[in-house]
Parts: sequence; structure tokens; C-alpha cells
Amino acid sequence: MNYKAINTPALLIDHEAMNENLQKMQKYADMHRVNLRPHTKTHKTPELALMQQKYGCAGIAVAKVGEAEVMAAAGLTDIFIANEIVGAQKYKRIQKLAETVEISFGLDSVAQAEMVENAFADCDKSAQMLIEIEVGERRSGIVTEDEFQKLLDYLKKCPHIHLRGVFSHDGDSYSAPDIETACKRSVIAQQRTLRFAAMARSAGFDIDVVSIGSTPSLANGSNILEGITEIRPGTYIFMDASQANATNHEWKCAATVLATVMSKPTPERVILDVGAKGLTMQSRNEGICAVEGLGNVIDYANTHIDLMYDEHAIIYNRAFHDAVKIGDVVRVVPIHICPVVNLYDHLYLIDKNGEVEKKMNVLCRGKLQ
Repeated sequence: MNYKAINTPALLIDHEAMNENLQKMQKYADMHRVNLRPHTKTHKTPELALMQQKYGCAGIAVAKVGEAEVMAAAGLTDIFIANEIVGAQKYKRIQKLAETVEISFGLDSVAQAEMVENAFADCDKSAQMLIEIEVGERRSGIVTEDEFQKLLDYLKKCPHIHLRGVFSHDGDSYSAPDIETACKRSVIAQQRTLRFAAMARSAGFDIDVVSIGSTPSLANGSNILEGITEIRPGTYIFMDASQANATNHEWKCAATVLATVMSKPTPERVILDVGAKGLTMQSRNEGICAVEGLGNVIDYANTHIDLMYDEHAIIYNRAFHDAVKIGDVVRVVPIHICPVVNLYDHLYLIDKNGEVEKKMNVLCRGKLQ
């Protein structure tokens, strides 16, 4: 059937555009001779992770243990949880996963390392871990070299933890004022990550993995420094309105949300049957990812969502109002696709003619633990 027959709201994926994005990032990784480990928190769909694997990726990244469990059950065998994991129940689940797949996860404190060492003390396999380095985003990760050295000193006393490497995420590239600055921030982040990797090696650790992330810098062709072993972009598979701005629209926005025009109460106000529960209320208003409104309506020039309620998207645009009638369906490019995908049970792959090729289950949806 044609996508216009799908009940709304619905998540649509342009198959051709997605494939172009997959090929482009894999080619970029291959050119720089680094592994591509896509972060699957963007699509949360095992079938798409397996597709990325067919294109040549070397394992995947996830954000949560629950996502790792779903991906492992689907046949993915090399999984990195790019996050700090804390909690006895989660450690038991990771130990179970380690019986059948290669599983590693993030670390950034002595306190967490103590928990992991105790939890894995009675296991046949050691915990496979990477230390996160904070590189400008001001989120999680080791900040100072003194803290890093203290953690390394502690890990020397931990026979049940195997330190595989270090990783970072240059999330501050999202707010860079221009593409040149975004790429410079990426290089600075890589230099910092490599410096910490060198410290670990000097301390006697065999560091195999030096992993970096962030779609805006990598999609803009940021230079990858010698010593980096893998990249972890996520959004590149689908892109979104903010990422399109960040890359001068050189990548394809593959994901859209299908919505129905359900009301036209004034000469300029149009209401769609999707709101925050189908698009989120996220906005981007800084740097290269800045975009006006809360979602762009494609095929209608300069049309975006102005306001959002739980189940209503409000558009104030006289030209759009006059061009559509109640019952018409339109497609909205989300501002930030990652949380949007988590709102849908299914996604629909469509071809260039708008015909539905396949309905896929978003099996990692809601796997937040």
C-alpha cells in the first residue's frame, strides 16, 4: 500500500535515503581506516542494526542494558553499552549476556569500579570496560588527569575488570556556531581522548579501543586522528531537521512522521493529529543545529510546527492553511529523531514512490533499564 493509507501518526523511513546515509558513513570510516560502531539508540530496531552490520560495521553501540539484550537476542554479537552502568541487577544481566556475546560498558569513577569489581568477583569472565573521557559536553566522563590516574591506580587492584580502552562523545559540536568550529572541536576532543589513552598505556594497560562519537562532526567530514580506532555516530542513519542544518543538507532526512490535518479553526491555524507524544517538544536553538519551530512540514515551503500539546501540533501559516484540507496527510521532519523513534512501536520503510516495503518492530522501544 501507499504510505498515505497508513493510520496516523506513523513513523516513516525513506529506504533509499537511509541506504545513502548508511553507505556514506561506512565509506567515511573505511577511508579513515577506523571501525564504524553505530549507536543504535537512534533507531532502536534490530533489523536495522543487522542492516548496518551487512554494510560493514564492526559491532554496535547501545545506551542501555535492555537495548543490549534485545540486540543480542536478534543476533548482534559485539555490543558496547556507551554509558556508565550502575546497579547489581544490571550487572547480573550483563554477566548473562557475556555468556553468548562480546559485551562491554562504560566507566568513569572509582565508586562505580568498586561496584563492578565486587559484582564480577565470582564470575568466570571479567567485566569488559571502557573509561569515558569528558571532552567538552559537560556530561558524564572523567574530567581531570588526576581523577583518571586515581581510577587507573584502582583498576590495577581489580582482577575482575579488564580495561579495553577509552571513549568520548564530542556533544558540544551540536552547538558550534559553524561547521569549521564543529570539526575543530572534534579534533580537540580526539586529542584529549588520545592523551588519556596514552596515560593508560603508560600505566601498563593494554588499550585496544579509542572510540569517538557525534554525528555533526563526523557527517561534516572531520579529520580523524591517528590512534583513533572507531567512531560511534548514531543519528546519521535517519538524520533530522537539526542535523540537516548542521550538514548543509548534504545528508538525507530519511525519517518523517506522518500526520493528518484534523482541524482548521481560523484562517491561518492548522492542527495536526500528532503532538508531543509523537514528536516530542524538543527544539534546537543554538549553533549549527539550530532550527526554527518544533518540526518541519515537507513539501510546503517555510512551514513548521509553532506550538505543541500532548496530542496537537499547531501551525500558523496562511499559505499552508489554504493548501490543505481536513483529512489530508502531511509528513513532518522531527527536530531530534532519537527520542521520537522511542515513541513508536513500528516504523514503515517506504520506497521512492511512497509504497510501503516493510513494517519493522521497534523492539528496543522503552528499554530504558
